[in-house]
Amino acid sequence: MTAIDTASTADTDARLRRVREALGDRLVTATDAGYDDLRTPWNVAIDQRPLAVVRPESTQEVIDVVRSASAAGLRLAPQATGHMAAGLSATDLSDVILVDMSALRSVTVDPTARTARLDGGATWNDVLAQSAPHGLTALHGSAGSVGAVGYLLGGGLSFYGRAHGLAVGDVRSIEVVTADGSLHRAGPDEDAELFWALRGGSGAFGVVVAVTISLRPLATVIAGMLLWDASRADEVTRAWSAWTRTAPDTATTTLRIMNFPPMPELPPFLAGRSVVVIDGAILGSDAAASTLLGPLRALAPEVDTFARIPSADLVGVHMDPPGPAPAVTAHSVLDALPAAAAGAFVEAGSIPGIFVSELRHIGGAFAQSPAGGGAVASLPGQYIMHTIAIVSAPELAAPMTAAVRAGVGLLDRWRIDALALTFIDAPDEDRALGFGPAARRLQTLKGILDPGDLFVAGNPVPQPRR
Repeated sequence: MTAIDTASTADTDARLRRVREALGDRLVTATDAGYDDLRTPWNVAIDQRPLAVVRPESTQEVIDVVRSASAAGLRLAPQATGHMAAGLSATDLSDVILVDMSALRSVTVDPTARTARLDGGATWNDVLAQSAPHGLTALHGSAGSVGAVGYLLGGGLSFYGRAHGLAVGDVRSIEVVTADGSLHRAGPDEDAELFWALRGGSGAFGVVVAVTISLRPLATVIAGMLLWDASRADEVTRAWSAWTRTAPDTATTTLRIMNFPPMPELPPFLAGRSVVVIDGAILGSDAAASTLLGPLRALAPEVDTFARIPSADLVGVHMDPPGPAPAVTAHSVLDALPAAAAGAFVEAGSIPGIFVSELRHIGGAFAQSPAGGGAVASLPGQYIMHTIAIVSAPELAAPMTAAVRAGVGLLDRWRIDALALTFIDAPDEDRALGFGPAARRLQTLKGILDPGDLFVAGNPVPQPRR
């Protein structure tokens, strides 16, 4: 270590001592017990090593964290679950305190107004547990363990989205602690510029302690999956591709090729097999859904679970892992899925190492920007191509990353210049594509609202050049 490095380390240690004086044992550093548990995100393939971690248990504690870190010249990275943590891993975290929001998970539902106020660390399971008894639901994601606030403020693609658009469109107000350590309530008529920036810029502008959203009066939904052996992947992919071209916006579905290892904890019909699956949700009557599913059911699936279910059970349909897992992913947005693209997708599903190769049907209301929308209010394109590989050992990170990128790359001929913020989980992705036309305005507002660059986000908004 050089003299300069030693001086820099001593300066950082002095700053950290100032924060500890303010926060006490709430601040956990690399030399403290519990640091490794607190710093590890849901995607355990991501090795994020912040200077320290703090887990606030109230809004006032969040305010204390922001004020003490700012006064000491340290930076902050808000995180609820760490499902999409790769963005932080590309950042120098040597002067960054991770703000773990997972202790703040309260959800309050107003059934008359059809709204819910979610704490900054609430998951979709938390939200659905409170909204379902009132016959209400939200535009949630496909996994109940995902942090609701990060999902919402990154756009949010739900199985209701082709009918109702990105989930961020249902955000009514946001409570956020900004760089000056003050609590703001941002909404259409309060801090409108901040409200716009947070809906897409998310953690780049403050620590969000609560969000109020609209709820949907939907007690049940028709949802499920159709499953075939992967030997029929080409036939099923071409049929689904044709089906989606005329499917109404009431249907939001995905197509996946899934390669399961021979694990004893898996159901026998999945263990050690490769399968092709269509899953999703359909709004409307049972009769209309049955007619719509007819062409897909004519392919004689081995498993057919589509039925009317409680809307709160929709988070189980996509079979996302119930616990933390080490994974690498890649994705792109496509404007079409012709026969050649369908063939390329099937080829991607057979690349060694790829666990899941997925096409998600978007379009419809996903591509429509509502009046008064925020920085990210819509997503162009017709499909998302998404690949996932499991990293069972650190030395596999590089080859598995190459595999998922190769899978997505097979469909490059049909990709457009866009990304879905909530699907980005690679450190070197061009996140500006996720911000779309809003990127430049977000950058300007970053310089105004966070001039000291206090906040580090998983999808960072860079400071404007000076």
